[in-house]
Amino acid sequence: MKQPKHLNFLRDVFVLAATSFGGPQVHWALFLKRLVQQKAYLTEEELFEIQALCSVLPGPTSTQMITAIGLKRGGATLAYLTLLVWITPAVFIMTAAAYGMTYLANRSILQFVLPVGIGLILQAGWVMAKKVIRSPMYVFIFLLTLAIGIAFSSPYIFPLVLVIGGIISSLNFKEFPRQNKHKMIIPWANFHLYWGFLVGLAILGQLTDYFPIRLFENFYRNGSIVFGGGQVLAPVLYTEFVEFKGLIRSDDFLTGMALSQSLPGPVFALTSYLGVLLMKDYGLFGELMGSMIGALGIFLPGTFLIFFVIRIWGQLKQYRFIRASLAGIQAASVGLTFVAVYLFLDPIIKKSDYISIGIVIASFLIAQFTKLPTILMFALGLLIGVVLNA
Repeated sequence: MKQPKHLNFLRDVFVLAATSFGGPQVHWALFLKRLVQQKAYLTEEELFEIQALCSVLPGPTSTQMITAIGLKRGGATLAYLTLLVWITPAVFIMTAAAYGMTYLANRSILQFVLPVGIGLILQAGWVMAKKVIRSPMYVFIFLLTLAIGIAFSSPYIFPLVLVIGGIISSLNFKEFPRQNKHKMIIPWANFHLYWGFLVGLAILGQLTDYFPIRLFENFYRNGSIVFGGGQVLAPVLYTEFVEFKGLIRSDDFLTGMALSQSLPGPVFALTSYLGVLLMKDYGLFGELMGSMIGALGIFLPGTFLIFFVIRIWGQLKQYRFIRASLAGIQAASVGLTFVAVYLFLDPIIKKSDYISIGIVIASFLIAQFTKLPTILMFALGLLIGVVLNA
């Protein structure tokens, strides 16, 4: 009797994966409409609980949410199937796009696609800021994050900034009501998988110096520490692979970022695109392996964490400082979003590329004040590039 229900659930997950444009905020609204209101797979209260839990964790929020829903409905097997169905469309398209970039001769036709993505990140940051920056303390956390992120554009700084934001806001715990405390019972298995992969990959990478293993470690590490969704992941990966290590061209990265923003499903699928580009010297099979490394590396840690934390979330909420720290982490995440805008805009401003700057502003305004689909905005950016470079 359960099998048809699970098949129907997975079919609905695939429909969401193929139609959910707009990032975690939009994904959450679509989950509410289809999975709760239309199909009653869970209650509104359960969805809100899962959303609150996933917003505390590092990793792809939407992916963790829908994986957790699968876990609640059918256990670990259905959760992993849900994860696979959810990420497959975006991973497939991003992998195909990376193959295209590898052999694309006239990259200049893409030059005006990139500013569209920057404008969308700016608009997402603006929307997040209006919701999260609610008091002087959060303004301080936001400005501190902005200053540190711009001054120290290192991938190792970003998680530290998020921790600092959480610590600062946790000092405000007295504003949160007390809850009755109970003895915590913690099943550690998935947490051991989480840190075991993290430490094991780091050691194995150092011992072998084998590039695919070190690449897997890079993606897994970033998937383990990034809060705030794709808007925060993008600058972390840009800093590491473009500025810090020089392994990917800036325009190639920004094109992939722009495409990932325009596709339905998880924005974290950007890593499949990057994996192909990073493994281009290993031939066709190596590029395909790079896509798989990117997807597995970025999605596995968040999956291990949601499996671990969802079982103890009810116990963790009894502590006020845990609930208080969440708001500070969110404020710091907003700051990192604007750091991303700065990092992407800086080379454009230095080149005095006024057309691209104008497209950034126009994209922000269109996204803020109209309902024009993002895919049409990117199509217009591509069309401008084709016309001006014909």
